[in-house]
Amino acid sequence: MLNPSDSAAGARAVEDSAAAVRTADEQRLHELGYTQELARSMSGFSNFAVSFSIVSILSGCLTLYGFGMATGGPAMITWGWPLVGLMTLTVGLAMAEICSSYPTAGGLYYWAAQLAPSRGPAWSWFTGWFNFLGQVAVTAGVDFGAGFFTNAFLEMQFGFAATPAHTVELFAVILVLHGLLNTLGVRLVAILNNVSVWWHLVGVAVIVGALVLVPSHHESASFVFTKFVNNTGFHNSFYVAMLGLLLAQYTLTGYDASAHMTEETKDAARSGPRGIVMSIVVSLVAGWILLLGITFAIQNYDGALNSATGVPPAQIFIDAVGTNGAKFLLLIVIGAQFFCGMASVTANSRMIYAFSRDGALPGSRFWHRINPRTQTPTSAVWFAAVGAFLLGVPDLWNPTAYAAVTSVSVIGLYIAYAIPVLLRLRQGERFQNGPWNLGRWSRPIGVVAVGWTALITVLFMLPTLSPITASNFNYTPVAVAVVLGFAGIWWLVSARHWFTGPKIHGTPEELAAIERELEI
Repeated sequence: MLNPSDSAAGARAVEDSAAAVRTADEQRLHELGYTQELARSMSGFSNFAVSFSIVSILSGCLTLYGFGMATGGPAMITWGWPLVGLMTLTVGLAMAEICSSYPTAGGLYYWAAQLAPSRGPAWSWFTGWFNFLGQVAVTAGVDFGAGFFTNAFLEMQFGFAATPAHTVELFAVILVLHGLLNTLGVRLVAILNNVSVWWHLVGVAVIVGALVLVPSHHESASFVFTKFVNNTGFHNSFYVAMLGLLLAQYTLTGYDASAHMTEETKDAARSGPRGIVMSIVVSLVAGWILLLGITFAIQNYDGALNSATGVPPAQIFIDAVGTNGAKFLLLIVIGAQFFCGMASVTANSRMIYAFSRDGALPGSRFWHRINPRTQTPTSAVWFAAVGAFLLGVPDLWNPTAYAAVTSVSVIGLYIAYAIPVLLRLRQGERFQNGPWNLGRWSRPIGVVAVGWTALITVLFMLPTLSPITASNFNYTPVAVAVVLGFAGIWWLVSARHWFTGPKIHGTPEELAAIERELEI
């Protein structure tokens, strides 16, 4: 029979253990120079859920599926995914090791400042700006994709025409909803992100199950694994195949969210790295299953590619399971995209909050404000939403704008990912490992990660259609150049005189005193 005193002692032991973890998290944050301003209420699973929700295979895979159909077709959709997935895993592993040593909301730009052997502030400045560009572009890409699919559903159900203007309107509404949800506090967002994980996994199972069981006809294995399609106007098949990798690489982005959420996560030095790696691994497996299921279910390739809805997966669903079934599957996808966009705004706002905390954005004092009721950076949330809207608006006059937004997100984020990894490689044995590390595999994995990033940075700035015209021009280099030019000029003219990298806010004792004031 259980002794009540033993039960009470066990409960106290669990509480003491949890308190010890929280104390260790706060102590480490103090050592890194920051106060515990944000509410540390997220579990390791919730941390993983944020990154997994942003990766969102039901968002990235499906919103760019039509792009993949035209740039390489089934062969590149099928084989590009595992190739890109394995290369992405090397990037994630290298980042996770650094995250374990420096679990802060600043993430990448803080790591760059700490790892740089010299000129730390400059490395930090440009890493932060690339990260900012990538984060805003990811939010724009995800929510614009949600606008595409929502418009396709509304056209099927209510005749709401799938036009660029209507899509931009829906895009704006979705961003506002995500801003409001993130304003209400991290606890609600964490709950919704936990739901998102199961929504994605069950959703993939339902969609693939329907596409396997319902259609009377499926494409052959030869079609799915070897059929190459080139509708770009270019005559070099290798070049077109490389362009087709964007589908997978855009989907497998945003997992740095686990790093940005570490100041709100318990046992952050372990939970953050695990969140990064597991979000990639789970997405890699589930995403390939999803892509194979959709590709085998194609009934009319040209009809889907030229669908009146502008959303090829929607036409594939209609052809495979009928209109009513397609509407149901679209609702699953739209729900996943909504969760994805919400998590993206969360991660983006934390990066903006951290970068502003160190004075690196115009109007930093305003963007760094914390809502005392919810302990969330409300101003940064709305900065993220408005910035994403401005990046998505060009779709009104440029039909290739969405592909450009996705390219911007990949390039911005992966340059920001690779800079700390490169600096960590240069440190060699001087790098101080955290509790989660790669051991002797650190260097080879880091080298592959940096090399892959260099390749895709060049690749996704290249033209996607031929002949090149004003209406199909890939404006990715322009967007990258504008942000990099602004950051570079500001650095040379002003910031290099005052930006010293991440600011240390005080001694551990001073930081603890600030935290006590926040609790009052």
